[in-house]
Amino acid sequence: MKIGNYSIGEAHSPFIIAELSGNHDQSLDKALTMVEAAAAAGAHAIKLQTYTADTITLDVHEREFFIDNPESLWHGSSLYQLYQKAYTPWEWHKPIFDRAHQLGLIAFSSPFDLTAVDYLESLDVPCYKIASFENTDHGLIAAVAKTGKPVIVSTGMATQAELAEAVEVLRDNGCENFVLLKCTSHYPARPKDANLLTIPHLRSLFNCEVGLSDHTAGIGVSVAAVALGATVIEKHFVLDRGEGGVDAEFSMEPHEFKALVQECQRAHDALGKVHYGCTEQEVASRKHRRSLYIAEDLKAGDVLTETNLRSVRPGLGLPTKYLPVLLGRAVKKDVAKGTAMRWDLV
Repeated sequence: MKIGNYSIGEAHSPFIIAELSGNHDQSLDKALTMVEAAAAAGAHAIKLQTYTADTITLDVHEREFFIDNPESLWHGSSLYQLYQKAYTPWEWHKPIFDRAHQLGLIAFSSPFDLTAVDYLESLDVPCYKIASFENTDHGLIAAVAKTGKPVIVSTGMATQAELAEAVEVLRDNGCENFVLLKCTSHYPARPKDANLLTIPHLRSLFNCEVGLSDHTAGIGVSVAAVALGATVIEKHFVLDRGEGGVDAEFSMEPHEFKALVQECQRAHDALGKVHYGCTEQEVASRKHRRSLYIAEDLKAGDVLTETNLRSVRPGLGLPTKYLPVLLGRAVKKDVAKGTAMRWDLV
């Protein structure tokens, strides 16, 4: 499948997405700088989130609408307050997307309701992302499927049955080009909870492209995902964690993101194919294997022993497996120390 000009699949380099989320701190200038930094770091795409506090929750600041978990990054805020702080103003989308396009990046977003889908369609986004918390919202999934564009779905929290339903909705509404991203919906997530072995299982189960939406620290989990067949990697992006930002704690700074892109590419290149024997680069190294060499000056008729015929480097003599066959046999002529063993010497 393709997203914009990028081919997505195991034969191609991993497609790396920088999720800007709300780390722009409500500054358009900072958001545009983030796009530039993501491009410089080697990202292939940037992603926004399209909602307002009113389209995603209710203006209620108590009970289940209040984040009272002391371990949460957002403890002490109501959902409404959090989304007021984290959302990207809709009028910013076009200038952000335009800057991305100027820099050769794919630019798209996660819509969180049907009005967001309509708005993103007016901007002609090349694809859509369904966030983990919306992967059971069949109405939203159907709406993005009907656009005829590729859809990326995060699988966080979803059971196998729920994912099967989501995929059925996609396909029933005309979408065959979709990617399922393994995701752990905890922020930040622990590597031990990544369960990356699910990635190849997702591919075989749903016959689609697969990837990872990674909320862990560092790049190790993403690189491991590529080794297991992930063709899309999404990571949150921030200019400087020290400046804060709603998602800063589990976001990558530009130099880290650059390392992510490079190491995911290396991991993909390293997969190669099933292969035995010498690679092209190894052919010249064969001469440095061990082989059999005459280790002492010999006269015609001398008998080969473990002292005067040895297994040493380099590898231009007979293979060492023939040592037992040769021991006890006499040489036919004078042989100098350092001569590579040959059959015509005995």
